[in-house]
Amino acid sequence: MGLEELRIIIIVYISAFLPLILLFALRAKIPSWVPKFYLITFLVCAFGWEIWFNYGLLNGDSVNERRSSVLNEWLPQNINWILNSMADAGTVSLGGLLLVKFLSKKDIDPFQSWKWVHFAVLFTWCIGQNLYVEMFLYHDQIANDKSLSWAPLSPFGQNFNPLLFQYHDRTVMLQTQIPWIILSPSIYLLAIKLSKNS
Repeated sequence: MGLEELRIIIIVYISAFLPLILLFALRAKIPSWVPKFYLITFLVCAFGWEIWFNYGLLNGDSVNERRSSVLNEWLPQNINWILNSMADAGTVSLGGLLLVKFLSKKDIDPFQSWKWVHFAVLFTWCIGQNLYVEMFLYHDQIANDKSLSWAPLSPFGQNFNPLLFQYHDRTVMLQTQIPWIILSPSIYLLAIKLSKNS
């Protein structure tokens, strides 16, 4: 196992399990709607793209074909989509809401109504983390020479997947950015709806 593979394994497991551990440990201090938000977001990410990309269900290569045997051993295909969905729901989605809350004025609840400044923070966080994932974490698994499956939240699939930009040998493609472009406003609206209902 190389250092790069070890780094990926550590990041994936920490980003999947740390938010869940914190949700459980801080359950008395967090709003009652947050666990429901986590669960809904987990399911949307899993069925929206993670399962499709993981197994290469529709005109794509499975994750086992796109990465090293060491990663296949430590991040088995049948749990890889679960770990990624947990990280999407926890580290990315809940992390984004926490950042919005942290950057809001103390006397303002940012989840009572749509505020463009709050959405801009959340959107920047979601797209920023996805750029990091594509360029520095999974760059060898989702580079432009690898085929990802069509997915409900990546509706163009490989049919329309232009290169958005390149940084040295790292590429950023439209297909991997679309899920978070679609999901960012949805998770903000979901947080507002759940917060108001509680």
